[in-house]
Amino acid sequence: MSTVPTTTQSKVPPLSATPVDVNATLRGPVFGHDEIRRMLSSIAGPASGELRRTVEAMQSEVAGNPTLKVRVGIGQFYLGKPQQAVELLADCKDGLGRFYAGQAYSTMEEHDKAAEQFEEAAKLGYRPIESRLRKAGEYRLQGNLDEAEKLIRSTGAEGARLAEYSYQMGCILFDRGDSYGAIEYFERSVDMDPHDSRALFSLAVQASRHGNDEEAIRLYERCLSKPPYYVGALLNLGLLYEDKENYSAAQYCFERVLRHDPTNQRALLYLKDIEATSSMYYDEDTLKQQQKLEQLLNRPVTDFELSVRSRNCLQSMDIRSLGDLTRISEQELLSGKNFGETSLNEVRELMRQHNLVVGQNLHQKARGDAAAPARDMSPEEQAMLSMTIADMQFSVRSRKCMARLGITTVGELIQHTPDELLSAKNFGVTSLNEIRAKLSEHGIKLRND
Repeated sequence: MSTVPTTTQSKVPPLSATPVDVNATLRGPVFGHDEIRRMLSSIAGPASGELRRTVEAMQSEVAGNPTLKVRVGIGQFYLGKPQQAVELLADCKDGLGRFYAGQAYSTMEEHDKAAEQFEEAAKLGYRPIESRLRKAGEYRLQGNLDEAEKLIRSTGAEGARLAEYSYQMGCILFDRGDSYGAIEYFERSVDMDPHDSRALFSLAVQASRHGNDEEAIRLYERCLSKPPYYVGALLNLGLLYEDKENYSAAQYCFERVLRHDPTNQRALLYLKDIEATSSMYYDEDTLKQQQKLEQLLNRPVTDFELSVRSRNCLQSMDIRSLGDLTRISEQELLSGKNFGETSLNEVRELMRQHNLVVGQNLHQKARGDAAAPARDMSPEEQAMLSMTIADMQFSVRSRKCMARLGITTVGELIQHTPDELLSAKNFGVTSLNEIRAKLSEHGIKLRND
C-alpha cells in the first residue's frame, strides 16, 4: 500500500454558519477565494434561490459593467451552468476567473481546455500551486497518469500541505488499482478540508463498493451539503435510499437531477421504478426469512468447526460454502478422495444444526449443468464467465439485487432467466435492461432471453 507523506497539514477553516448576504458579496469591493467560501455556506439549501436571482440580475448589467463578468461567470458555475460560465470566463485577464473557467471546462469533459485554463490561472498568480494540481488532474482524466503524478509531486512540500494534493494523489492510486491507498489519501484530503465535495464523493463510492452503505449515505449527504451538486452523487444516493426503502428520499434525489437536466435518462428510469415500487406490497416476514437464508448459504464452510480431513476434502472438491453443500449429493461427496462415512456424518450434523440438508438444492446444479461445459469453451470465454459482478461496473442497485440472489460471477448471472431476476426485491426493468446491455457488449445473454 502506498504511504501518505507526513507533512504539516494546512487545514481549511470551517464554513461560517453566519448568514451571508449573497448580493452584497457578489457586488462587494473584494471578491476572492475567501468570499466565495463564505458565500457557499449561505447558498447551500433554501437560500440558493438568492444566488440565482442575484446572478440573473447581474447578468443583465454585464454589458454596461464588464468588471462583473468574472463574478457572474463564477455564479453560473455554481448554478450548474458550465457553458454559460465558460462564455464569461475563458478569455478574462483575471486568475480567479481562469481558475473557474478550468473547472467549468472540466465539468464539460473538455480536459485539454481545462488544463490550459488552470495553467493560465497559475501564470496570473491565482493560487499557483493549487492551479498546477488542478492541471495535473486534467492530465489524469485524459489517461496520462505518469505525467499527472510527475506534476503533482513537483509541487513538493508546499503542495503536499493542500487538500487538493491528497485528492489528486488518491485519484492516481485509484486509477492504478490501489483502492486502499486511494482511500487513505481521500481521507487525508477531507481531514484538511471537510467540505471537499470531490474527495467526499470518492470516499462514498469506495464505501459503497465495500458494502458499507450507511457510511456511503453519510458521505454522499455531506458531499451534497453545498454547491456544486454532482449529478452522480444524487443518483447514487437515491439508489442507496431506495435500497433502504426510503422511497420519498430517493424520489427527491431523482427529481432534483431532473430539475437540472429534464432529459437525464437514468433519473427518468429510476423515478419510474420508484413509482412502480410504491404500488407493490411485500410480505416482510417472508423477505426477511429469504435474506437470512441467503446469508446462511453464502457462509464459507471454514466458518464452522470441521475436522482437518473433512475441511481438506471439501476444499479439494471446490466446496466453499453451505450453499455448495446443498447442491451436491451424498454419493458425490463419498466419491471424493479420502471422504468417507465419518466425514459425511460430520457434514450431515453441520447441515442439521442449520436446518439444511446435503443435496436439497440439486435442481440448481442441474440448471447450471445445462449451460455450456467449461471444457468446450475457449480460454477467452472461460475468462469472461469467471469475471466477477464487481468487474462489470453495474450500478449499485443491480449489484445489490444480484448479491441477494447469490450471484457473484458472470457465469452465475447468465444461468438466470429475466423473470428470476425480476422476482428479486427492488429489481426492476431498469436494472434488467442494464444487465442485458452489459452482457450484449460481450456477446452473451441471460438464460431463455
